[in-house]
Amino acid sequence: MIVCLCHHVSDRDIRREVSAGTSCFEVLKDKTRVASSCGSCHDCARELFDQACASACCAGAHHEAQPNLV
Repeated sequence: MIVCLCHHVSDRDIRREVSAGTSCFEVLKDKTRVASSCGSCHDCARELFDQACASACCAGAHHEAQPNLV
């Protein structure tokens, strides 16, 4: 879904940035320009960012906890 109409930033764009290592909302704003114009998407963008960070954190912790069975 499109989160930021001003800059055509989607929820996938936000998750992709978090997966690439973005862990600060201000950096996400700089990279994607989300929530940097009219501001109406700020709350939604922040919520999606926080969820993506939490998922990335949990996925990383789960991945680290699993033994490498190669």
